[in-house]
Amino acid sequence: MGAAVSRAIRNFNLENRAEREISKMKPSPAPRHPSTRSHLREQMGSHPDIKKEIDRKDDKLLSLLKDVYVDSKDPMSSVQAKDAGTPREPKEFRSPKGHHFDINIENIPRGKISIVEALTLLNNHKLYPDTWTAEKIAEEYHLEQKDVNSLLKYFVTFEVKVFPPQDKKAIQSK
Repeated sequence: MGAAVSRAIRNFNLENRAEREISKMKPSPAPRHPSTRSHLREQMGSHPDIKKEIDRKDDKLLSLLKDVYVDSKDPMSSVQAKDAGTPREPKEFRSPKGHHFDINIENIPRGKISIVEALTLLNNHKLYPDTWTAEKIAEEYHLEQKDVNSLLKYFVTFEVKVFPPQDKKAIQSK
């Protein structure tokens, strides 16, 4: 509702306002500083041909300008460029491993894993590092070896530790 009102106010009497702006006198050059005014008069007096040179049109430059031809076309967007190329290969998918809580996941592209799978493989590697090595994880989930190594190096699962109370005044958990 607010957009319609602001648009109506913005476009009110638009043509008349535009015509008024166009018909205004063009801005004059900024006034010269008094010290330069006398210097300019002095130069014009000593060299009267400067004014003629400034106002003269150069036929050679005008002919060169007429020879310039500009042809502009919109560049193709990157999406169109990709579509125009060779046809894409169909992506390879794999079935999700383990029990998923999200029923909507039917297939996962190769080289990717779901959150549940990531947590599962991190936990398996943490509990059984001898059996769940980086090579076995890469083979099982169709991942690249360097990605698995980075995953195991930089990500860890949460571990909850409960410390026993030090003194007897602490509140006992039930």
